[in-house]
This record gives sequence, C-alpha cells and structure tokens, in this order.
Amino acid sequence: MSRTNFDQLLEAGVHFGHLKSKWNPAMAPYIFMERNGIHIIDLNKTVAKIDEAAEQLKAMAKSGKKVLFVATKKQAKEVVAEKAQSVGMPYVIERWPGGMLTNFTTIRKAVKKMATIDKLTKDGTYDNLSKRERLQITRQREKLEKNLGSIADLNRLPSALFVVDVMKEHIAVAEAVRLGIPVFGMVDTNSNPRDIDYIIPANDDATKSIEVIMNAMCEAISEGLEERKVEKADHEAAEASNKGGKKAKKAEEAEA
Repeated sequence: MSRTNFDQLLEAGVHFGHLKSKWNPAMAPYIFMERNGIHIIDLNKTVAKIDEAAEQLKAMAKSGKKVLFVATKKQAKEVVAEKAQSVGMPYVIERWPGGMLTNFTTIRKAVKKMATIDKLTKDGTYDNLSKRERLQITRQREKLEKNLGSIADLNRLPSALFVVDVMKEHIAVAEAVRLGIPVFGMVDTNSNPRDIDYIIPANDDATKSIEVIMNAMCEAISEGLEERKVEKADHEAAEASNKGGKKAKKAEEAEA
C-alpha cells in the first residue's frame, strides 16, 4: 500500500517546481512537463520515491537508529519540529552548527554544558551567584537551547539525515557525505540530487508540500518504533517463559 497518493500530493502543490530558467538538468528524470515557464514534477515518481524512503526509515526506526531532520527555512521549521518530536527524533531548525557531524565531540560538549548549567540551578549554586553572573549564565543557556536543545538526546552520530531543501542545507549534506551517513532529501527542480541517497522530488518551498511528505516519513518511523516495541515485548515474554521452564525442570529433577 502506498504511503501517499497522487491526489494528496497534487492538492498540497508538491508538483510545483521552479522556473525553467533556474532548473538543474540533473533533475530532468523527475520533471513531467513545463507550464508557463515553470517545471512540473512527475508526481508518479514522487509517490514511488516517498514509499522507497519511508520503508528505509521504518527499518531504521525498527532497529533503534536515529534520523536527524534538518530544515532551517521559514516554511519548514514548525512542521519539521512538530513531526520529528512526535516520533522522538532529533532535529535542527535554527542555523546548522558547522561541524555538527564532522566535529560531533565538540557539539556534544556544548550539549553537556547545558546539563551542567541545569545542575547549577538545581543544587543551589546558581542562587549564590551575583545578578550579573546569573544573567550571563541564563543567556548562555538560552542560546544553547535554541541551537542545540533539539539534539540534546543525540548521544552518537545519527544513522541518517532527512533534509528539506538540499541546496539550503548543503553544509549538512556535505558533512553527512564525508562521513558516509545516508541522506534522505526533498529535492526541488533547482537542486542537484547527486549526493542524496534517497531523493524525493518535490516542491520544498510550500509548507503544505513539506507537511504531506513529513507526515508520510514520520508515519513510517512510528510504525517502525511500534514494531520494535512489540518485538521487544515478545522477546522478553519468551525469555521469561524460558526461565520459568528451566526452573520447573530443575524442581522436577530435585524431586526425582
């Protein structure tokens, strides 16, 4: 069963590409036609690519892997934050912190700094500081929270990146490519799909278009997480039953 259908995508305006003059020839396989100087994306291909990407993300979630969502453009921020949060995945919607992947240990130190500040406020140290020091620490905490709060639980490099607008997030894409981290991306007609492992040809400028694709991706992740939970419960039940069987056998042997 398909995750989205042609009509859903059409209604959300996923098919609207950029002006023909701004196109990237590498996107030719995904362009259906040109209308009034604007490229129209082939939605049949988008449907197939959504399904392909969704199945991969579902498998990743099922095996306990983290996918980092990246979208710093205005139209995408809220949608991406809300959807990523709903499935417990990390996301970046403010400025991409350069070196976030390639220099991950430094980023982790900054995240730990937030935890240290939180500890100060809880153990009373904060209250003994001067007003000026408290203000400085509060500001520092707010800045860290804004830029890194959404990745606070990312203890190791993500297993994949999901990017809205691969041109705008080219630094994030380049870092992932350098480290061999697979990249999923919404790719518009003006972008180069070369470094994207899972291409979703789509309008990356309209909130509705971003939302319909994020819905499909996060639904798949949610299914993967659910299957992981069920498998874990089955495994624990089997282990408990196994232990119970062994105990009963031992008791029988003792009686004999």
